[in-house]
Amino acid sequence: MSGGFSTGTITGADTVRTERSRILAELLTRVDELADRAVATMRAEIPAYQERDDAFHADVREQVARHYRTKLAIFLEERTVTFEDIAFTRRASMRRARAGFALADYINAFRVGQQVFWEAVVEHAGASYAGHEAALTLASALMRYCDFASTHAANAYMEFQQYAAAEAVRESRDLVEILLDGEMPTRGPQLATAHAHGLDAGSRTPLLVVTAILVGPEAKADARHMACAAIARTGVNGHRTLSVVRQSEIVAVPALGPAGDPGRLCDRLQRVQENLLAEGIALAMGISTVVAGTAEIPRAYQEARAVLEFLPEDGGVAALPRISPFEYMALRADDTARHLVDPRITGLLAEDRMRGGVLTATIRAFAAADLNLRAAAERLQIHHNTAQYRLRRIQERTGRNLRHITDLVDLLVAIALQDVLPPDQPGTEKTGLRDQ
Repeated sequence: MSGGFSTGTITGADTVRTERSRILAELLTRVDELADRAVATMRAEIPAYQERDDAFHADVREQVARHYRTKLAIFLEERTVTFEDIAFTRRASMRRARAGFALADYINAFRVGQQVFWEAVVEHAGASYAGHEAALTLASALMRYCDFASTHAANAYMEFQQYAAAEAVRESRDLVEILLDGEMPTRGPQLATAHAHGLDAGSRTPLLVVTAILVGPEAKADARHMACAAIARTGVNGHRTLSVVRQSEIVAVPALGPAGDPGRLCDRLQRVQENLLAEGIALAMGISTVVAGTAEIPRAYQEARAVLEFLPEDGGVAALPRISPFEYMALRADDTARHLVDPRITGLLAEDRMRGGVLTATIRAFAAADLNLRAAAERLQIHHNTAQYRLRRIQERTGRNLRHITDLVDLLVAIALQDVLPPDQPGTEKTGLRDQ
């Protein structure tokens, strides 16, 4: 029968052992040829291997050939593979990990090498029944070798990745400490880390500083690291954001780059805070103003820490790029500033707040329309006469004429001071305000 195994009587154990030795001996003479075939197959089937240079492929070929010779020696000696037999795989695994290979690609290459070896076993088994039996005994031994060797190789690979990750975290932390001291590394891994995150010495690249703390009873270390990793993914310039856990806080330095949009970054950070909250992780996050260059990082860090004071106890995001100077001054105001507001204005705004804020909205719209009442009415989608009536009521209640700049400023300041109060902040006594 062509193309298959010949029929015959069942052979004895000695015959099978003889055939097995023959197959292994023949394979031993073809190790270099089989290694070349394995590397060619890897390059054809695995894109990550195809893209590498000749030096890399020579290294792979040497490892494949060494595996083949080790397997053949173990099989010829009819013993079990040990860790000492495959100790050489550890360095190779780490080289692949250092080169940036995915573990899946590395294990796939290992599988290809073993497949080429098995095909050679079948080829040399020939068509005899004894050869067939000998190949089957080698199949079990080959599977044991593959399982043992691939497990130890994968463990070594993962060990290096964990080490590299720990080193990256350490270098990032060291870099943040240097930046917070107003310095910039000039060489070494910290400089490489800075460049990887879009931070350059001497440049005036726009950047921000973000500080964040966990709030509430679930402020655990693992949650802090989860939040740090989420912030690191918010870069807007093609770089990951430099983000580290620094004692009880998270410090991040996102580089905006020449065309970076601080508003877009604030939106992303807002989504991070909201997504973490949905997972039960409450975060209070402060975002500095945009600064030019790494020399300004210490000041930006102090801004980000200070703005955390604006947030309630349950957290949120306080982003200075979203806040006008006028709003910032209102946020920083103390009780004395509020006591300076005319009680008539305070009373009007407190009652208007409980009634839906229509008069407050009218004041804001009138200011935004540059004191043009018709434009303000259109903005509010009300009749011109209604807008005029509201302005009269505001003047009657407060003694302020909105057409006078100083009076309008008094009202806007009072509104800004009221905006930073909690929604349930008690107001002054009610005065029976009505509106149409």
